[in-house]
Amino acid sequence: MKSTFIKFAGVTAVLAAIASPAQADGDAEAGKKVYNKCKACHALEEGKNRVGPSLYKILGRPAGSIEGFKYSKAMMESGLTWDEGTLEKFLAKPKELVPGTRMAFPGLRKEDEIEDVIAYLKSAS
Repeated sequence: MKSTFIKFAGVTAVLAAIASPAQADGDAEAGKKVYNKCKACHALEEGKNRVGPSLYKILGRPAGSIEGFKYSKAMMESGLTWDEGTLEKFLAKPKELVPGTRMAFPGLRKEDEIEDVIAYLKSAS
């Protein structure tokens, strides 16, 4: 009986891991340092846009949705919603995910930096 329960629990855990969307398990404090690469163009204050739009409460927000910010046509028509998985892809290769984006930044190369900056964005909003 105990063996059957352990097998069932193990299979359930594996299936849950496979079915779950990607979740960033980054370090927000380390992400604050990574964010230094972003802050010349992006603010974390609500309504404060720079060369790029504010990143305040970016998670769950549709791409291209900040009123008054001039987005590229590609971003406006991307149909994306910024969740952790979408941000991971965009931060790694912005022009690959949204060809025609105006964001000049080539992307973060290290997966841990991407997870850390996402954790920081979550904690700072």
